[in-house]
Amino acid sequence: MNTTRPIPTTQNDAWGFWGTMNEHASAAWPLAMAAISDATSQPLESVRAFLDSRHGRHFADDVQNALYRAQSLADAIHAATQQWMGWTIGRQTSKDYGIPRGLPYLTGFVIHCEIVDESLAA
Repeated sequence: MNTTRPIPTTQNDAWGFWGTMNEHASAAWPLAMAAISDATSQPLESVRAFLDSRHGRHFADDVQNALYRAQSLADAIHAATQQWMGWTIGRQTSKDYGIPRGLPYLTGFVIHCEIVDESLAA
């Protein structure tokens, strides 16, 4: 990530990515923020909304699975990021969430979470 902006802190330390990562949360948060922002080309605030959501919890589950397979934290986050970028939004997910079909799953849900976060703030 090529930015001088500070990484936003979680607004959901009990659930989402942070809560699921347990003792790895403080080390994993900046790594995941950077990896997801770089992969999706989305701003850090959007990535924070994603990681704080239930979708962020599912992303953390994939990171935890990779840690269980003895990958380092950085490699686990990279593997989960690549996995989510490799999936695409299908017909049903597009219908359920309004995310354009064919978009990479990670990109779609980061943008979706940003829109939901903004609509709740309004």
